[in-house]
Amino acid sequence: MSRKPWELPFLAEPREAAGIRNVIRTHLRAWGLSEHTDTAQLCASELVANVITHVGVGTPTTLAVSMSGTYLRIEVHDPDTRALPTLLQAGPDAERGRGMALVDAVADRWGVQLRADRKVTWCEIATGLTAPDGHIGGPRVTRAETMLALYGAARLPPAATPSLLSVTVAEEAAIDVIADLLHWLQAHGCDPDEALDRAQTHFEAEAYA
Repeated sequence: MSRKPWELPFLAEPREAAGIRNVIRTHLRAWGLSEHTDTAQLCASELVANVITHVGVGTPTTLAVSMSGTYLRIEVHDPDTRALPTLLQAGPDAERGRGMALVDAVADRWGVQLRADRKVTWCEIATGLTAPDGHIGGPRVTRAETMLALYGAARLPPAATPSLLSVTVAEEAAIDVIADLLHWLQAHGCDPDEALDRAQTHFEAEAYA
């Protein structure tokens, strides 16, 4: 699975928070990392809130998300190299000072990089992947990806070079595979609806175990 780094420039304002969370959710779903959405959203929100509080509302800011090995890396870039994030021991009733403590609690590591024109506050979240382009899902997902790659390659024009399928293309290929299998079942005297019900039962038993 290809997970290309992406960036989102915006102005650091409270009203941008919902949009940032939605963008993170969409991208992590496409990356097969939906289970890390809540943690990633919390970290990004706190890093952006830190810019709003200590640099100023309306500051030109950039959210950057990428893979750092098998870790999900979240960066927030802002132009102020003087206001450095600090990990404070804020009390339970404190109204401020808990942002980086939350990031420290949920992320596996975090830090700050100073560059000539900006500050980069980053954190990384362990994904459980075995490789940056790997997946979480076990042998069934591995078999499905192998089958989809073969299925997609078989449908390419003769002169085309096979490549890793994007998630969107792979989804369409998966739907075609399911439809073709249903036709095969029907042609061999089997009940496609019964097969779908049994497959759904197997899926739910393993996915929600």
